[in-house]
Amino acid sequence: MPKPVPKLWSNWAGNQQCAPSSWERPASEADLVALVKESAAQDRRVKVVGAGHSFTGIACTDGALVDLADYGRVLDTDPATGRVTVQAGISLQRLCVELDRHGLALDNMGDIAYQSIAGATSTATHGTGAQHGGLATRIVGLRLVTADGSVLECNEQENADVLDVARVGLGALGILSTVTIAAVPAFRLHAIEEAMPVDDVLADFEGFMTSTDHVEFYWVPHTRWALTKRNTRTQDGARPRRRTQELMDDLIAPNLLFGLLCRVGRRFPRAIPRLAKALPSASSTVDYIDRSDKVFTSPRHVRFYEMEYAIPAEAVPEALNRVRTLVDRIGVPISFPVEVRVTAPDDIPLSTAHGRRTGYIAVHVYQGTKAYDQYFTGVEAIMDSYGGRPHWGKLHYQSAATLAGRYPRWDEFQAMRRRLDPEGRFANPYLDRVLGPSG
Repeated sequence: MPKPVPKLWSNWAGNQQCAPSSWERPASEADLVALVKESAAQDRRVKVVGAGHSFTGIACTDGALVDLADYGRVLDTDPATGRVTVQAGISLQRLCVELDRHGLALDNMGDIAYQSIAGATSTATHGTGAQHGGLATRIVGLRLVTADGSVLECNEQENADVLDVARVGLGALGILSTVTIAAVPAFRLHAIEEAMPVDDVLADFEGFMTSTDHVEFYWVPHTRWALTKRNTRTQDGARPRRRTQELMDDLIAPNLLFGLLCRVGRRFPRAIPRLAKALPSASSTVDYIDRSDKVFTSPRHVRFYEMEYAIPAEAVPEALNRVRTLVDRIGVPISFPVEVRVTAPDDIPLSTAHGRRTGYIAVHVYQGTKAYDQYFTGVEAIMDSYGGRPHWGKLHYQSAATLAGRYPRWDEFQAMRRRLDPEGRFANPYLDRVLGPSG
């Protein structure tokens, strides 16, 4: 296998960098096995990177960096069962296109499609919907390359215990080679997007978040407004936005104009509260029907840093009001809206939705913002009081000592990690911090 010249790797947000000893781009499972065996012989660590959309150092290494950009084929599709097997590096965007060709779709998605299936599921990416789980809940099979180069076939009949744990594996158990997803029949979403007073949303939070299939909203700091999105599953014919409207909704307003607002706000922070009022006042009700993935996701060209916490869904109104108070108290102008979503509970050991119906509160700051620690640590302190679980791919200040008690099946994951990676071949400083040392 040719060895690329080592170079500096940086994530999408630009806040994580590393200098790997080699940069590998495998094209087959045999390539994955060979590089793991070679790394074991040289006693070097191995880390995998998908699209680099994690804000933490979860993919950083001084060993072999495995870039899955050339490892993204669809291997098998069964429209009768909805089961689709793909190489782990496939992007969600490409996967959705391939699924649609076979009359299938992903049951739930987050708001971007750039992620790889491996990166999205390994960090418990979730989407929204009170009756719907995160992406990893749809995994029914996988192939895992372990620390000695062995390949484990994991499904309901074979190595089911590994499948159970590895659906959200943080890259700590091995390299995901393939993933088998249980897709659903293709569907369209009827999207209604509009600004509403945030106090009205919170007054009947349960009713609002369960009012249809997929609901989310963004509170705009320094204002009383929430930008709401309600997506209802439908088999009605498509009624997409006009191209000019789509450009305004997805590119010009949230990227070009919002990016300008952020740049102005970074230079003149005191102008942010006044500028923030332009977001809801400039928005109008949007109503359209389109293919599910086109509604779930949208382009993100304004780069940022993000923290997201998962807490019991019923705690969200109180927690968000405490975040609103925090923003007023610290006096630091915040240009990015605060995102709120909900999902159904699941049984995956390190899923942020394990064992409880879950609400998510995500806070962001513009890329390059210097003084955001007070904001993020303040939000984290609030979430700690509800047993908050941080998104594994987003910024937080937790450690294994603070996290262990928040996951009922923590010890099961740790036992599997010791079994599959006894020498810490797939460890790195981030995993050592949040999971504890391995090997």
